[in-house]
Amino acid sequence: METPHIPVLLDEVLESFKGVGEGYFVDCTLGYAGHSSEILAKYENLKHIGIDRDDEALAFSKKRLEPYEARSTLYKGTFATVFPTLQESPIVAVLADFGVSSLQLDKQERGFSFTSETLDMRMDASSPLSAYEVVNEYPQEKLEYIFDMYGEIRSFKKLASAVVEARAQAPINSAKELSEIAKTVIPAGGKIHPATLMFQAIRIEVNNELGEIEGLLDALEHKHVKGEVVSLISFHSLEDRLVKNRFKKWAQNCICDPQAMRCTCGKNHALGKAFSSKPVTASKEELKVNPRSRSAKLRSFRFKKDSDNGK
Repeated sequence: METPHIPVLLDEVLESFKGVGEGYFVDCTLGYAGHSSEILAKYENLKHIGIDRDDEALAFSKKRLEPYEARSTLYKGTFATVFPTLQESPIVAVLADFGVSSLQLDKQERGFSFTSETLDMRMDASSPLSAYEVVNEYPQEKLEYIFDMYGEIRSFKKLASAVVEARAQAPINSAKELSEIAKTVIPAGGKIHPATLMFQAIRIEVNNELGEIEGLLDALEHKHVKGEVVSLISFHSLEDRLVKNRFKKWAQNCICDPQAMRCTCGKNHALGKAFSSKPVTASKEELKVNPRSRSAKLRSFRFKKDSDNGK
């Protein structure tokens, strides 16, 4: 059974889990099991837990992972909600591939595409908030906030005003219609569609994506085991910043006030170490076969073992 999309940075993800001990591997963003199936095939010492909020993805992955069903358990829900409740132990490897899956983007009825005739963008189709409510019901000030904070759009005020003006004439019913509004404010240029950042902002709001990442990072901070490896793939600066800053915090030996005259904490508070200060990005070879990998950034962190002696 072929996966309907190409998992990004697959070789790099597989390499990041090299040497992990026997235990459970958690794929927090199971999707269509592209990463999970390859990890299960390569590392026979690992049992698998897959988490996803998308019923369609779970159904597909259950079938795809049938060869490994004795080693695999799937849970429906958001990873920030499910991960802290897991009872399986020990968890030795954790993966999250943030953002929208290729199949969700490609399926017109899901409303993620610029040409979709619907306006949805929910990763969980049963969630009460969809892009339709955000676009048609949020006050202008709130639209300005999400376009600014989640889309980092320079002309966020003008874009929010354009949306409000358009919906005053008639409800905005499709992503296609919304993308046309974006074109009236944001000039076309380069490879990026004028509506890209606007759609990103609305999608983040609908799915609470940044809150989910914060929740997962909090859970990892409080629920990690010795030697556990965490590999997180982000697709835009807001996600990457959250991961980068948290890894930096986890790697700090000294937790004294920066204004303190001298260290009094003992300089032994680091939880572990990031694999690298810079994220891993797609190779030229991967970019040729999978253009969507161009914005992917992988950061990995290993929680220290007793043998690390605090280093």
